[in-house]
Amino acid sequence: MKSALVLNATFEPLSIVSVRRATCLVLSEKAELIENDGTEMRSERFTLASPLVVRLKYMVKVPYSRHTAMSRRAIMARDGHACQYCGAPADSIDHVLPKSRGGMHVWENVAAACRTCNLRKRDRTPEEAGMPLVAKPYVPRESSWITLSVVTVPDQWKPYLALAS
Repeated sequence: MKSALVLNATFEPLSIVSVRRATCLVLSEKAELIENDGTEMRSERFTLASPLVVRLKYMVKVPYSRHTAMSRRAIMARDGHACQYCGAPADSIDHVLPKSRGGMHVWENVAAACRTCNLRKRDRTPEEAGMPLVAKPYVPRESSWITLSVVTVPDQWKPYLALAS
């Protein structure tokens, strides 16, 4: 499914919607087309460029601070799909302080790991296992929800995402 980036009137990224929803926003004159993907949507009497980035014509106040939901996919993306113990391709996640020892399931305690390192570490801390972390786990920036919502970020979105970070 194709996606479009919706920007606030101030060019702040608000959400990612389907191309169909973005088209409806443009046709109802609630948004203006900023970037298109080079294709067209046609009807019998009307042609519209297929939207990739749209900007709302009015300001929307976001009542909360947006954050990235913690998921296996998000953890892998944050850690670059690399094991945080040996650098090999990661295929699982590991709790740095094991849950069996009181470790929480939070961003700062979860890291990507390869199966070999995950089994070798077992229910020990990295220090006890003699396996130091390559990088300390962290909470991603607020704007990272966008890059984790889609498989690939189109090049046309990048200037608007750079403004937000």
